[in-house]
Amino acid sequence: MNAVEPNWNRSLREQWEFHWNHQVRARLDGLTDDEYLWSPVPGAWSVRPRGTSDAPLQVGAGPFAIDYAFPQPDPPPFTTIAWRLGHVIVGVLAMRNAAHFGAPAASYDTWEYAGTADEALDQLRTQLDGWLAGVRGLGEDGLLVPVGDEEPYPDLPMADLVLHIHRELIHHLSEVCLLRDLHLHTNGAPR
Repeated sequence: MNAVEPNWNRSLREQWEFHWNHQVRARLDGLTDDEYLWSPVPGAWSVRPRGTSDAPLQVGAGPFAIDYAFPQPDPPPFTTIAWRLGHVIVGVLAMRNAAHFGAPAASYDTWEYAGTADEALDQLRTQLDGWLAGVRGLGEDGLLVPVGDEEPYPDLPMADLVLHIHRELIHHLSEVCLLRDLHLHTNGAPR
């Protein structure tokens, strides 16, 4: 009997791709600006027109910025869909695409945050495409290479970073889907 060699690169990509294709993507279709910016509680952090926030910091380039504080308050503030997508787009994906896959430099301070749901979803798809292409380009051997000084644990292999990023995507985009459900059931708006 011949054992089939595992293709860990494919398996790691499929972990996220399956979730995206069968659970998340359709749940994000039709995201409205009202949902994107909706705050179910007072004082929630969001993405806002520059200069309109009460957060300790508002960072980003362009006309919209994301609410922020350092150190993070305890307990952390509630965050809107806009904030969560901004975090995923920049902190989870764009910064990693830049650090590991040759994408343009990205940071919370320099990012041009989306003022609309459509813009945010376009940014998300662009960063996801870059991430998956970068992971695919690692092949099998690249998964074993240490992540380097761009990450908090520089000696861990790239495979660990890929797993971490996929957990972050699943976690935060599930929160976005839950907030859409809450918006629907709180406001009775048809989807």
